[in-house]
Amino acid sequence: MIICKGKAELQKMREANLIVARVLNHLGTLVQPGTTTIELDSASEKLILKMGAQPAFKGYHGYPAVLCASVNDQIVHGIPNDEPLKEGDIIGLDVGVHYKGYCGDSAWTFPVGEVSDDLKHLLEVTKESLYKGIEQVTVGNRVSDISSAVQTFVEGHGFSVVREFVGHGIGVSLHEEPQVPNYGKPGQGPRLVEGMVLAIEPMVNSQGPGIKVLEDKWTAVTADGGCSAHFEHSVAVTENGPWILSELEELSERSLSA
Repeated sequence: MIICKGKAELQKMREANLIVARVLNHLGTLVQPGTTTIELDSASEKLILKMGAQPAFKGYHGYPAVLCASVNDQIVHGIPNDEPLKEGDIIGLDVGVHYKGYCGDSAWTFPVGEVSDDLKHLLEVTKESLYKGIEQVTVGNRVSDISSAVQTFVEGHGFSVVREFVGHGIGVSLHEEPQVPNYGKPGQGPRLVEGMVLAIEPMVNSQGPGIKVLEDKWTAVTADGGCSAHFEHSVAVTENGPWILSELEELSERSLSA
C-alpha cells in the first residue's frame, strides 16, 4: 500500500530531512585523509541527538551503526570502522533519522582529498542521474519514468546501475511502498500522485553492475572491484512538481569539492 501524506505531514518530513541534510553537510567537512569512518559515525550520532532526532539505521534489522559509510568499491551499507581514509578515496555516507514521528533519509558521496578525474566523473554522473530522476517526479508520471531517466543517463556515460538495491517510499517508516529501481522501461509501475514521498537513490558502478555481499552480511561491494558512488534525496510529489525534502544549498556546493 502506498501512503500519501498531507501538507502537515510533508512539513514534518521536511524537518526530518533537513536534519539529515545538515548532518551530511557537517560530515562532508570532516571527510579528509586520516579520518576514520567510526569517527564520522560518532559525529553523526552526536549531531542527530543534539538536533532532537533519533538515528533511524542503528538497530534497524540488526544494523550496528548510525551511519552507512561505503568506501571505494563498497556500494552501500558499509559498516564504520577504524581504518583511516586515504587521499584519493571516495566515500558514500548514508544517513537516516526519526523526528516527530517521521523519517528522513539521504546519501552523498564525497571525495577524500584530491581524487582522480575518473572518480570525479563517476561522482558527477551519479549525482546528475539523481537529478535526472527527480525531474520525472510529477503528478501523472509513473515510477519507472524515474528509473528509466536514471539508467539512460548513467549508461550513456559508460557506467552501470546496480539492480539489487533500489529506492523506496518513505514516511512514518523508513522503507515504504513503492520500490523505485534505478533501471527499467518508462511508463510502468504505480502512477505518481500528490503526497507520495520517494527516496530516490542511484547506486552507480564504474565498471559492471554486479555485486556481492561481504561476510558481515551488510557491506555490498562491486563484483569486479570497480568503484561505486551513491546519491540519495527524499522527494515529495506535489502539484507544483518535485519538492526535494533533503536538499540543502550548502550540501550541493560542497558535494564535489575536496
